[in-house]
Amino acid sequence: MSQKVNSCLNEYYADLHIHIGRTTSGQAVKISGSKDLTFANIAKEAAGRKGIDLVGIIDCHSPEVQKDIMDCLYAGDMSELEGGGISYQGTTILLGSEIEIFEEGKGAAHLLAYFPDLSVMQHFTAWMTKHMKNVNLSSQRIYVPARKLQEEIYARGGIMIPAHVFTPHKGIYGNVTPRMSEVLDLDMISGVELGLSSDSEMAGLISELDSFTFVTNSDAHSLGKIGREYNRIKLAEPSFNELVLALGNKEGRQVTANFGLNPRLGKYHRTYCLSCSRILDLNEAMTGACPHCGGLKKVQGVLDRILDIADRKESWSPATRPAYHYQVPLEFIPGLGKVTMKKLLTRFGTEMSILHRTAEAELAEVVGGSLAQQIVMARNGSLSLTSGGGGTYGRVTAASIDKT
Repeated sequence: MSQKVNSCLNEYYADLHIHIGRTTSGQAVKISGSKDLTFANIAKEAAGRKGIDLVGIIDCHSPEVQKDIMDCLYAGDMSELEGGGISYQGTTILLGSEIEIFEEGKGAAHLLAYFPDLSVMQHFTAWMTKHMKNVNLSSQRIYVPARKLQEEIYARGGIMIPAHVFTPHKGIYGNVTPRMSEVLDLDMISGVELGLSSDSEMAGLISELDSFTFVTNSDAHSLGKIGREYNRIKLAEPSFNELVLALGNKEGRQVTANFGLNPRLGKYHRTYCLSCSRILDLNEAMTGACPHCGGLKKVQGVLDRILDIADRKESWSPATRPAYHYQVPLEFIPGLGKVTMKKLLTRFGTEMSILHRTAEAELAEVVGGSLAQQIVMARNGSLSLTSGGGGTYGRVTAASIDKT
């Protein structure tokens, strides 16, 4: 549900990185994704329960997914928008693709491509089929240079955003290079996705990122994870063309806020010892061997990677950069189970309404004062946390609950 800004522009909530788990016919697309993550189910979840206005589904290059999209269009449940995207009950779906690049001697990274309509996406699929082993699956490696891929995306009127740029698992900084310019043409990048284990302040230590608009998205592999990170964007309407303007800070369109996990909750925030399964602090991560077990195999955390490649001692952000708000997803709050969540949704409509539009007193009428206070603390990012690492999420600690 949008928030009115003036007579021309409104603010909308957007999550631009959601996977397809299976097609309607049951074919796997994202192997690690939930079977319930179909194109139609994502649309229903985003529009109904979540209250997300603009969703990017990033496996729409798959021919089997495209069949599902056409079925939704032919049935009249959805319609293509003149400004790009597909409309469903007030929510706009952007057609995207997550693609893996590989640089010899460096590593692999994921890039997100978005296109205005299905016909353009189908044209892009036809090109990728010649350079990819299995175009039906998500996040597959393409066997062309990264800059060639960028050229093909932008030649078709698309845009490209590097995905979860700092993560050790397929992030361009985390797994490939200390500088994007070594691999990508910076003039053909429309924005940068921070990922679950970083924030704007951390990214502000790298000057190469100064000119880019930041987005933060859920990278959802299940319906429940949609909207765990998202953006607020000022647009005339939720559409592909308007998003392009917003990423470029043009004509009053802009990303006005990023809402994300405190990086400490991210599963790759700190360095992790693979031998003894310990999360290492900064000093421990700097040593050659794990000080606890002597093991040499580690997964470098996002924070430690950023400090390693930073070219600034202090973070800096341009005035146009959106504010980053720490926000704990509702599902992280102990005591907020399915039954309680259903009561909240019945009363307030969507998760966006619960997180942004509902006063603490109103929440308390439904769930009681203690839990209402925890929801507000989650909204404000003030719950106590433990850090994640090595593929394990951080968590809300008991200490923060005792305070309520």
